[in-house]
Amino acid sequence: MPSFDPIAFFGRDVTVVARELLGAEFLVDGVGGIIAETEAYHPTEPASHAHRGRTERNGSMFLGPGHVYVYRSYGIHWCFNFVCADASAVLIRAIEPTAGIGTMVERRGLADPRALCSGPGKLGQALGISRAVHDGLPIDAPPFRFRPAPTPPPVVIGPRIGITKAADLPWRFGIACSAFLSKAFRSAPE
Repeated sequence: MPSFDPIAFFGRDVTVVARELLGAEFLVDGVGGIIAETEAYHPTEPASHAHRGRTERNGSMFLGPGHVYVYRSYGIHWCFNFVCADASAVLIRAIEPTAGIGTMVERRGLADPRALCSGPGKLGQALGISRAVHDGLPIDAPPFRFRPAPTPPPVVIGPRIGITKAADLPWRFGIACSAFLSKAFRSAPE
């Protein structure tokens, strides 16, 4: 079996990567699970943090494919992204918890597995994500473990949520019928 090449995997069109991340295993220090929902962001559209060029906040988006971009949302939540080609990024919106569930329960203060990582802020808290520790790191080195999906799951597609700019783009992807999504999709599976 060939080894995983993060530059080849993440160095592609952000919408392709966002879709192919579904079903992949993602762990941070042994805590995580299966990616269930993603959103794509490209610098050519105004919702992307790279739309206006490089800043101190978004600098890791310009490090190249296979790096991590972490930012704070609403001054409260840490959000986790994989950097792709052309300073684009995929926001991980939800995962199905499979590893380190006890640690997630402790960090989140609740026990319902469906509520542990069903949103980007919840996921960041459950996985112990922070900008100081994780921003700009390569995805193929500790504390991360990433394994692509062994087979593509059935996918649902819809507009991104929680944003006001370019919100109509159908760049939100989820595993069809997953109980771990941040919000249900209106479309039927492909």
